[in-house]
Amino acid sequence: MGKLDRLDLILQLAPQLIVPAAVIQEVSAGASDTATRKTVDWAARFVMPDLVVPASVQSWDLGAGESQFLAHCLSTTHIAILDDGAARAAAKAHRVQHIGSLGIILRAKVNGLIPAARPLVQQLVASGSYLSASLVTAALHKVGEVY
Repeated sequence: MGKLDRLDLILQLAPQLIVPAAVIQEVSAGASDTATRKTVDWAARFVMPDLVVPASVQSWDLGAGESQFLAHCLSTTHIAILDDGAARAAAKAHRVQHIGSLGIILRAKVNGLIPAARPLVQQLVASGSYLSASLVTAALHKVGEVY
């Protein structure tokens, strides 16, 4: 959501945010553009110490950030925000509730936080997120929009 400059939507949809320290470190290492640096600065206020990553999560060979998100969600009832396919598969295998950027956009539309989902979905795709045309069409249809 940082690429879209809509981190405000996460705050409006989530009662509490947790960002593991490893996520900040991982994203900061590649923070060469303004949007990424802004996202890191925004997320820094929600930082929580890293946890011991369970062996069942380690076996997925995910990045440190994704592993920490899963470790935190396994120890709480939080929902992980994950766009990475492997991390989403690991979350599903561990029965961790998760949502991606597309889901956040759809929830924002349903909750009346944005007037239309399509512009943000198009921006998401243009920023490099892979979403199949059929997924986009189905998602927008669910919120009463046509692609």
